[in-house]
Amino acid sequence: IQDSAYLSLTPMTITIPLENALSQQNIRINVPSTFTVGISTDPAIMNNAAERLLRLGARQIEDMAQEIIFGQLRLTVASLTIEQINQDRESFLDSIRRNVEPELNKIGLYLINVNITDITDESTYIESIGKKAAAEAINVARVDVAEQEKLGAIGQAEANREKSIRVAENEAEAEKGRKQAEADRRIFVQQQEATATIGESEADRERTIRVAENVAQADKGQKAAEADRRVFVQQQEAQAVKGEKEAEADQRIFVQEQEATAVAGENKAKADIAAAEAMLAIKEAEALQKGEVAKRQAEVEIQKAQYLAEQERLNAQEVVRKEIEKRKIEIAAEAEAEKLRREAKGHADAILAKYEAEAKGIRQVLDSKASGYELLVKSCNGDAKAASTLLMIEKIEDVVALQVEAIKNLKIDKVTVWDTGGGAKDGSSTANFVSSMAKVLPPLHDVAEMAGVELPEYLGRMADGKSPKQTKTKAAPSAKGANDIE
Repeated sequence: IQDSAYLSLTPMTITIPLENALSQQNIRINVPSTFTVGISTDPAIMNNAAERLLRLGARQIEDMAQEIIFGQLRLTVASLTIEQINQDRESFLDSIRRNVEPELNKIGLYLINVNITDITDESTYIESIGKKAAAEAINVARVDVAEQEKLGAIGQAEANREKSIRVAENEAEAEKGRKQAEADRRIFVQQQEATATIGESEADRERTIRVAENVAQADKGQKAAEADRRVFVQQQEAQAVKGEKEAEADQRIFVQEQEATAVAGENKAKADIAAAEAMLAIKEAEALQKGEVAKRQAEVEIQKAQYLAEQERLNAQEVVRKEIEKRKIEIAAEAEAEKLRREAKGHADAILAKYEAEAKGIRQVLDSKASGYELLVKSCNGDAKAASTLLMIEKIEDVVALQVEAIKNLKIDKVTVWDTGGGAKDGSSTANFVSSMAKVLPPLHDVAEMAGVELPEYLGRMADGKSPKQTKTKAAPSAKGANDIE
C-alpha cells in the first residue's frame, strides 16, 4: 500500500430551498426540502465515491450533491401536476427517489431520506385547492351534524309523543276510575235511598196492619162483649117480655150501626194498604230510574273522556309530525344554501386563480414581444419606421390574402357593355372598360400605402415612374350619349 485516505460514512443533511419550479401545468411552485445522504456501503457505488469524492471536503461533497438534487428535483416537479404533488406525497417522494438516487449513486452517494418541508405557489392555487377541500369537509360535517340533530329531534319527538300518549292514557284511566267511583257512589246512594224508602213503606205498611189488627181485635172484643150483653139481656128478658122486645130492638139497631162502623174501618184500612203499596211501587220505580239514569250518565261521561283523550293524542301526534317536517325542511334548506355558498366561493376562487395564471402568462408573452421589438429596433440602428416596415412585410401576405378573401365569393355571370360606337382618342369606350378592369384590383403598392408602409426600391415602382402616393387615375373621355360609362 503506497497511499491511503478516508471517507466519512457520517450522513450529511442538505437543505434544498427549491423555488419557482415549473410544474406540468406551467404553474411555478416552491418546494423547500431536506435531503439526507451518505457514502454508500455498496462496493460498486463505493468505488464511485473513491474515484470522485476522495480527498474532497464535506462542504465540497454537499455542494456537488446539492447541484444534482436541484436539477433532478426540478425534473420531478415538471413531470407532475400540482394535484399529484400535493395530494399524493408518497408517490411524489417515490418519484424524487427514483430520479435523484441514480444520479447520486454515480458519485458514490446513497439517498437515505427525503423530507418535504412545505409546498406553496405564488398564484395560491394550492391554497384554493385546500379551501375547496376544507369547504367540502365542512359541508359533509354540517350534513352529518344536521343528520344527527334530525335523529335526535326525531327521538325526542317520539319520546315526547310516547310520554303524551302514556300521560293521556293514565289520565283517561284516572278519569275513568273517578267516573266509575262516582257512578258506584251514586248507585250506592240511590240503592240506599231506595232501601230507606222501602223500609219506610214497610214500616208504614206494618203500622197500618197493626192498626187494622187492633181495630179488628177491638171489634172482636166489642162483639164478644155484645154477645155477653145479649146473654144477660135475654136472661133479663126472660123476666119481662116487653122489656125484652124493646131491648132486642135497641140491640139490633146498635149492632147494625157497629157493623157498619166496622166495615167502614176495614175498607179504610184496605185503602190505606193499597195506597202504601202503590207508593212503594212508585218509590221503587223512581229509585230504579234514577239508578239507570246515573249509570247511563256515567257511561256517557266515560265515552266523552275517552273521545277527548283520543283527540288530544291524535292532535299531539299531528303537531309533532308537522314540527318534525318543518325542522327537516329548515335544516335541508340551510344545508343547501351553505353548500351553494361554499361551491360558489370555491368556484370563484378557482376562476380567479385560473385568470391570474393566464394573466401572468400573457404578461410574460408581452414582455417577450417587447424585448424582441426592442432588439429589432436596435438592429435597425434605432429606426422605428424601418422596424415597422420589416414587420409589415412579414404580414403583407396575410393582408393580400384578406383582400382576395373579400372578393373571391363575388359572382358575376356576365358583363354587358353598350357602346355608341363613337371613338375616343385613347380607344373606344368598350376598350377603355376592359382595360380598366385590371386596375380595379388593388396592386401591392396600394395595399402597402393603405397599411402606412413604404415598400423598398427593389420591389419596383409604378409604370409611369411615380410612387404609389403620387399615382392618380385619369378617367378616359367618352362620347356623349345615353349609354356612356364613366
